[in-house]
Amino acid sequence: MLIAVPKEIREGEKRVALVPDIINKLTRLGFDVLIESGAGLYSQATDADYVSAGATIANGEVLTNADAVLSVQPLTPAQMATVKKGAVTISFLSPVTAIDSIEAAASAGVTAFSLELVPRISRAQSMDALSSQALCAGYRAALVGAELSPRFFPMLMTAAGTVTPAQVLVLGAGVAGLQAIATARRLGAVVSAYDVRPASADEVRSMGAAFIELELEALEGAGGYAREMSQDRAAQQQALLTPYIAKSHVVITTAAVPGRQAPRLMTQAMIDSMAPGTII
Repeated sequence: MLIAVPKEIREGEKRVALVPDIINKLTRLGFDVLIESGAGLYSQATDADYVSAGATIANGEVLTNADAVLSVQPLTPAQMATVKKGAVTISFLSPVTAIDSIEAAASAGVTAFSLELVPRISRAQSMDALSSQALCAGYRAALVGAELSPRFFPMLMTAAGTVTPAQVLVLGAGVAGLQAIATARRLGAVVSAYDVRPASADEVRSMGAAFIELELEALEGAGGYAREMSQDRAAQQQALLTPYIAKSHVVITTAAVPGRQAPRLMTQAMIDSMAPGTII
């Protein structure tokens, strides 16, 4: 069975679906692994690393003869058309937005697995790639906010005076949100957070952040995820959050609803209330 890993073609995507450390495990199980040259370049995995681990490197097309294709982003319709009938693709398929890729997979007779839809149950934890990448996203969001903000994150005391710490607001306290909170706190910022699930308040406070409590009904669904809210509920939430957003220097939005597009938490009116230099 041939497993293929193409280069990621989406602009800004630096991850790779398979690292050299895993190649040996697959080859011992009898799989052949074909890596497109340069696929791991931005993940500090060279072609030589893959070859040493037992993979084969190919220039150009690697999808045509593959039985399984591993990628981070979903294959484009053009890529999907080159995958043979009966093959399998495994990726963050983005089933809500990558409709064209899903339709292309169906037309090509390809089975497409979406890593976002792996259930949150104990026996599936080892396949929970979504949580691991959410953690990375939350960590990076806090670092990018600190880099771009014109304010210092920590309080600085000098002979000339004291600089007050930045105010960071995190919307959504799932895996990404909690990691953003933890990272911003380590950098010295004053952090507050909001989530539609009141049960997340204890986790937020345990990290030294303040939890914003709005007088709205809880929206916690199955598996601990948030449920989608009505338009009226969203408008109420936006109105109540506006004062908190207006005094924040960095706002990190991480809220997600399984199987649906991420909710738009920020309105133009909320953005207009922000001070110059605020980072979203």
